[in-house]
Amino acid sequence: MTDQTKTVLESKADDILCLTLNRPEKKNALNDAMIAELKNALRQTNRDDSLRAVIITGAGADFCSGADLSALKKISTASIVENANDARSLMDLFMLLRQVKVPVIAAVRGRALAGGCGLASACDLVLASTSARFGYPEVQIGFVPAMVMAILRRNVSEKRTFALLTRGGEIGAAEAQQVGLVNEVFADDEFDDRVKAYVEVFKKVSRSAVTLTKELLYGTDGMAFAEALQSGADVNVIARLTSDCQKGIARFLKK
Repeated sequence: MTDQTKTVLESKADDILCLTLNRPEKKNALNDAMIAELKNALRQTNRDDSLRAVIITGAGADFCSGADLSALKKISTASIVENANDARSLMDLFMLLRQVKVPVIAAVRGRALAGGCGLASACDLVLASTSARFGYPEVQIGFVPAMVMAILRRNVSEKRTFALLTRGGEIGAAEAQQVGLVNEVFADDEFDDRVKAYVEVFKKVSRSAVTLTKELLYGTDGMAFAEALQSGADVNVIARLTSDCQKGIARFLKK
């Protein structure tokens, strides 16, 4: 498969993996091939112990406009079983993003809409260019933004979630940051450099500590307070025994 036919391009530099959605002529709309290639790439990341972070971005002007027309046509004629399998495939992608051991960062230019907005918000961190746009237009065609709701609800307040999912409009990067959907907004003409600098931080901190932190953060979601504290205590013990922690303590004591 050539770069021209691949829907997800992979490039690695300095222990940072970049996955580029590669359907610019379709505004990087999601189809079966792209979802499959993205899942395969994410599954491979946990086999690379040198990896420090993953960036997901889009080729061309937009990040991802959601499902493409062929996918929508398939939905309209598919059986219940076929629709269920299709939904599970996207669900698996969202789950995989949390199972990747290192941080996954969405670098959003242009529009991130519907499933594309869900893909961005399912990442651990979201960086946006000033001109980026976010939205959930599904209700305009009678569709329910169902799976992305679980992600959005964990990012922003209940009231904000309801408005974003039911009004079918778009918001800009500044508002997305204000409501908690975006971590940082960078000027369009500085975006690539600012994203690189932001991600570089993960090369300077403990990989094992970041991995354990990510697992604990998502693992305690929905736990009762006492159970979450116990999980924290367990991870605390594990962290103390890691090579990174042992070396870090040794460096600190030498100061």
